[in-house]
Amino acid sequence: MLTAKHNLRGFSLIELLVGIMILAVLAGVGAPSFLTWLQNSQLSAAAESISSGLQLARAEAVRRNSNVRFQLTDNLNAGCALSLTGNNWVISMDDATGLCDNAPTADTAPVAPRIIQKHTGAEGTPNVTINSDASVVIFNGLGRASNAMTVQVTNPTGGDCRAAGGLMRCLNITVVTGGQTKMCNPALPGTNPQGC
Repeated sequence: MLTAKHNLRGFSLIELLVGIMILAVLAGVGAPSFLTWLQNSQLSAAAESISSGLQLARAEAVRRNSNVRFQLTDNLNAGCALSLTGNNWVISMDDATGLCDNAPTADTAPVAPRIIQKHTGAEGTPNVTINSDASVVIFNGLGRASNAMTVQVTNPTGGDCRAAGGLMRCLNITVVTGGQTKMCNPALPGTNPQGC
């Protein structure tokens, strides 16, 4: 009878160690880039959230043919105080300051602030810092804004903005009195469509 010989061979210990060493070097080289990408992703998410909130407030004002407020706040608890540096925002029909947690009951008429939507900055963007020149903008039934507003979104944890020579892709969101919103990159020149 003939028996078939099977030549089974695995990895030697040396081959395994060389492979692990190559993976470690690649991970060490890629980790800083991955962390920068992660911090920039948080910036983009926060800026997109604020931009979407502003656009929703404007759309709701036109849809309801009524004034709708977009306001930045430090927290979404019962205080809901206005803030130029708040990472949270509230869209409401009334002033939500001091009344953020009030909700109408089924047997009473709606009470202020008649909140349309709230957003907390802690959702996926914990390292982002917001700076604004106005804490409130009110859109009327025609979609016009009561005042201009510029919101700067930065990430000091990740480093300086590209405009200051750093790695972070900081973004600005601007609202003009006509009601239009624009998200732009302050590191790019104003002649660039993505620049401020």
